[in-house]
Amino acid sequence: MALAWTSSSSSYSVSSGSYILLALLLLGLNSGICHGLGSFGFDIHHRFSDPVKQILGFEGLPQKGSVEYYVAMTHRDSIMRGRHLAASNNQSPAPLTFANGNDTFFLYTLGSLYYANVSVGTPSVSYLVALDTGSDLFWLPCDCNNSTCVTSLPKSSVLDLNLNIYSPNASSTSKKVSCDSSNLCDPSQCPSNNSNCAYTYPYLADNTSTSGILVEDVLHLITDDDQLKAIDIPITLGCGKNETGILLEGSAPNGLLGLGLNSISVPSTIARKGQGPNSFSMCFGSDGIGRINFADNGTSEQKETSFTAEPSSPSYNISITQINVGVNVSKMEFTAIFDSGTSFTHLTDPAYTFISKTFNSKVTEKRHSSNSQMPFEYCYDLSANQTGYMIPIINLTMKGGEQYSLTNPTEVFTTKGGYVYCLALLKSTNINVIGQNFMTGYRIVFNRDKKVIGWKPSNCYNDSNSNTSPINPSQSPAASPSSLSLSPVASPALSVNPKATAPSSHSPKLKAFTCAIMMLFVSFFAIV
Repeated sequence: MALAWTSSSSSYSVSSGSYILLALLLLGLNSGICHGLGSFGFDIHHRFSDPVKQILGFEGLPQKGSVEYYVAMTHRDSIMRGRHLAASNNQSPAPLTFANGNDTFFLYTLGSLYYANVSVGTPSVSYLVALDTGSDLFWLPCDCNNSTCVTSLPKSSVLDLNLNIYSPNASSTSKKVSCDSSNLCDPSQCPSNNSNCAYTYPYLADNTSTSGILVEDVLHLITDDDQLKAIDIPITLGCGKNETGILLEGSAPNGLLGLGLNSISVPSTIARKGQGPNSFSMCFGSDGIGRINFADNGTSEQKETSFTAEPSSPSYNISITQINVGVNVSKMEFTAIFDSGTSFTHLTDPAYTFISKTFNSKVTEKRHSSNSQMPFEYCYDLSANQTGYMIPIINLTMKGGEQYSLTNPTEVFTTKGGYVYCLALLKSTNINVIGQNFMTGYRIVFNRDKKVIGWKPSNCYNDSNSNTSPINPSQSPAASPSSLSLSPVASPALSVNPKATAPSSHSPKLKAFTCAIMMLFVSFFAIV
């Protein structure tokens, strides 16, 4: 059964929805491009991208580019990372009210940062799952009701979005995992050898977990080449019967795909089944659309650094040995986590103070007056007729000597007084995290076989012809231009480098993306 819009009002007309459904089906059949809902991976979409907003809704979300948006996203970081990034000991998914008292946003409506449409089982059923490099388990809401999992999302006062719920009994390729057949089972949850393999998987956010039983089924993928060959990967996933904490409140309403290092994760399973190396890549486009590719080792042209994983917290930990801000250099060694699930980068001292104060000394704009609502410490006013500004080049030297250039470490947003840009860096008290904002403009490769992280400039559409690249080292080391395009209807679009060209309509990646969105619209606009 496809995901469907369900009207909660019996008087709601279904004729318009039927015509939309018919038109989209005809369009899909006529286009001839729908070879599948993905490639050897998936297109990924930011929570604030148009496709995800149309599916998960945007009521209760702050306007992207506003002060409230950045406040909410940084507060979300604290909750999603648990106590490690919390400035206080009392962070919980409670309403966040701003100074004027008129806007209240629930943090769980922000959910995860990135989502992908995945297809599982026989017959295949689609799920819009959240992506997380900080956890391992791939789980779907399974044989549950609205008191133990999220079964629907409110779209308006009269419409609900019904979500697909996985059921092992509905898939002919599904098989329950028994305690005697897998080393993935927890002996403490196995009363006998032939018992179902039960699990409880906790997350860092307070009182948040998923629990159920492990099952085996197939994940439907398509190769990322011109052949678009279909591949069915046998995987182990969680049949999530009970969700707690922010999961039950909707932070990952239709499941979560963990990309961590343990053997139960999808990248590990793909390698174990002989379908490719134990590696994957993620690309984050400035437009909120990106890619994840499994079994991807990257290219010989990428730069690399080694990563380590602590047994207590199997994250991607890298070492930084030097920081350059313009011509200023500071040698310091510290570790940081590469975490695509965190919106903004968090650094402890002395790294935070060196970057921020040196950055401040090199920009020419007037520093924005103190505003307790702004989450970033160093912000600057843009004049009414200003179309660009200069920022110093920031490079992080990784262990091994390779430099990681920040494509654009700033964010631009609107205030009542006009446009403001900020150094999008947050001070942390006990942990360093390279967030998604410092990954934009790159294809990041997580090679778990070699235990290295690689990076190469990418526009996420065509890696061999990328125009989204880091700041050119041949430019003046003191500063680089940032072009600012102002729009009366949207927050400014900031680009340190030339804008990425539109991908060719003949690209296999774009075909997969177009088909995925088309099929999502077909599913979600079916009014029943």
